[in-house]
Amino acid sequence: MTSGARKNLISLSGIVIAIALGYGLSEVLGASSKTTIGNFSLTSVCILAAFIVQWLMFIPAFVFKTERYFDLTGSLTYISLVIVALALGLADARSLLLGAMVLLWAVRLGSFLFARVSQAGEDRRFRKMKHHFLEFLMTWTLQGLWVVMTLAAALTAMTTDQAVPLDLFALIGALIWAAGWLIEVMADRQKTAFRAIPENKEAFITSGLWAWSRHPNYFGEITLWLGIAIVAFPVLSGLQYWALISPVFVYVLLVHISGVRMLENSAEKRWGDDAVYQQYKARTPVLWPRPPAS
Repeated sequence: MTSGARKNLISLSGIVIAIALGYGLSEVLGASSKTTIGNFSLTSVCILAAFIVQWLMFIPAFVFKTERYFDLTGSLTYISLVIVALALGLADARSLLLGAMVLLWAVRLGSFLFARVSQAGEDRRFRKMKHHFLEFLMTWTLQGLWVVMTLAAALTAMTTDQAVPLDLFALIGALIWAAGWLIEVMADRQKTAFRAIPENKEAFITSGLWAWSRHPNYFGEITLWLGIAIVAFPVLSGLQYWALISPVFVYVLLVHISGVRMLENSAEKRWGDDAVYQQYKARTPVLWPRPPAS
């Protein structure tokens, strides 16, 4: 088998697996939902819509060989699903709290990533990928899966017919979310400011939150989705508890599949022979923050 054929097979497998996981999640979470649109649960409709939006946006992206709107599309999908869930679901106090947390995160991160790729002119991850139909389609399909998996807990809670007054879970979850969101925002701003200095263009950041963790932005991302799952927990029941896979999925994706793993490999290739980088790596944890070692 040629390398091209192998790449196509991997891409096609990724597409099929993503669709299968999305369908499975729809069946599991939708089966317990009493809020329906026609013959379908609102949960299932939202999950299907997440994939359809990605595939529709993939068409012009592939035609014009651009990835500029990839991250923005993901954020707009979150925003759209939350609005639909709140408009057609129960929209009680807990749902409004969950919706507000997801919307604030999506608007901030989406605008940040769009501004970053617009300034850079490209996202290097897609430099080769956007010229290959199946591989590029797989990334858009995986983004659909990313949306529904990370949003599962919040979406299930917002589309259920059971209202539970705000309680200790809501308070604790909101505080954890706020801590994670602030860490992510601060980490992104610190790195952006660092990169804005011309002499730092090819350097690695070791100051601010980046002295506490080599990937504080990802720690913040994982933390905020954990907070959202905690807020959603009291209204879940039966098969809906599968929605708590959200923060686990975010952790596995960011640490073991993309994110941390890829960036660590890239950093080692760029600065592996740099003694200063090796010292930074030795004294700074990969993910979980701790005060800088002396």
